[in-house]
Amino acid sequence: MKTLIVKADDGREYQVDDPNRFYQHLIDFHSDNSIGNNSVHEENDYYFTVTPSFYDTVKKFIEK
Repeated sequence: MKTLIVKADDGREYQVDDPNRFYQHLIDFHSDNSIGNNSVHEENDYYFTVTPSFYDTVKKFIEK
């Protein structure tokens, strides 16, 4: 499987170890009706604002 790398709010790149788990967490806690709800997700001292665009980036990666 390809590696999912996303940019944190501070511009650092973060390699997601388990993209499916990451995406499921976004669905469960950071989206409303399959749209990123602009909440902040923290993982290993990286912070991500889950905008609709960020959410869609992760969703498209999972769907490939």
